[in-house]
Amino acid sequence: MAKSQRDKGLRAERELAKLLDGERVPLSGAAGGSYTGDVVAHGLRFEAKVRGDGFRQLYTWLDGNDALAVKADRKPWLIVMTLEKWKEVVASESQRPKNGA
Repeated sequence: MAKSQRDKGLRAERELAKLLDGERVPLSGAAGGSYTGDVVAHGLRFEAKVRGDGFRQLYTWLDGNDALAVKADRKPWLIVMTLEKWKEVVASESQRPKNGA
């Protein structure tokens, strides 16, 4: 991998960690074990992928919707949404009364 590609990935991981109020995983998960994934936030592990134009179709499908559900044969469903929408969902869930409250 070229230095420019590593730098681009590192910048994306740092940006995502900041936006999610999380932290970047050392070595971008290359060490394995408890160091899997690129960013940890809200009790979740995130893998960050950045492509120049590689995800254009996802943006097209998502346009005008809150979320996009995608699935490959014999694989689990994936949900795609903007970070802003995800933050809205997390914020509204944290304001909901808990059962028994």
